[in-house]
Amino acid sequence: MANNSTQSFKRTWWTLLAAPILFLAGIVVVSIYFGVVTQEQNANAIQQMVADSTPYQLVVIQIWLLLILTKSMKSDGLTWKDIGWTLRVADGQQLWREALIGAIPGIALALLYVYILSPMLTSLQQVWDYVPAGELFTALGASLIPFAIADVLLAPFVEESIYRGYGLTRLLGKFNQPVAIALSMFFFGILHWTGGFWYILLTGIVAGGLFAWLRVSRKNIIAPFAAHLALNIVETIFIVMTIGG
Repeated sequence: MANNSTQSFKRTWWTLLAAPILFLAGIVVVSIYFGVVTQEQNANAIQQMVADSTPYQLVVIQIWLLLILTKSMKSDGLTWKDIGWTLRVADGQQLWREALIGAIPGIALALLYVYILSPMLTSLQQVWDYVPAGELFTALGASLIPFAIADVLLAPFVEESIYRGYGLTRLLGKFNQPVAIALSMFFFGILHWTGGFWYILLTGIVAGGLFAWLRVSRKNIIAPFAAHLALNIVETIFIVMTIGG
C-alpha cells in the first residue's frame, strides 16, 4: 500500500513537471530539425525559425499535456469531478456566478499586466535575464491563429485542470494548504520558463497565486478557469495590437 502511495505521488510530480520538460524537448527537436533539414548554418537564423514555430509547439504540447493528465487521473482513480470540475448546487453555486467571480479578477489582472506589469517586466529584463528583453510577444505573435488556439481554446482548460485541478488536489492531500498552494505556484511558474526568469516569477506568483486562491476559496475549478480564460483573451488581444502596431 505504501509503495502504491509513493508511486502515485511520483506520478503527481511528473505530471506537474511534464509541461516544462516537453517545452524543452520541443525546442531541442525543432532546433535540430531546422538545422539538419534546412541545412541552415546560421545560429541566429535557426533561433528565429524556432521562435516562429513557438505557437505551433504550444498547440501540440497542450494536447499532449491533456493526454498525460487523463492518463494520470485514470491511474490515480480520479474523475473530472474529483479535481474540481463540479459545482456544489446545495451550497447555492451557479455556473454563471462562479464564472463571473473568476472573470472579474482575471480581467483586472490582465489590465494590470498590460499597463503596469508588462513594462515592468521589460525593464527588469533589460537589467538581467536569460532571454532578450521584450521579445516574448514577438515570438508568440509570429503565427496568431495557432497562438490564439493554444492560448485561448486550450491553455485555460488544460493548465487549470493540471495545476489547480489534479495537481492542487493531490498536493492538498499530502501537504498543508499554504505549502500546497506555494508548490502549485512554483510548478505553474516554471511552466513559463521560456519567457525568462522574471516571467516565471510573474506568472507563478501573481497569476498562479490568484488562480490557486480562487480554486481553494470557491472549491471548484470554474472560477480559476474563468479568470485564466479572461486573462488570456485580453493577453491575446494585446499581442495582436502590439504586433499590428
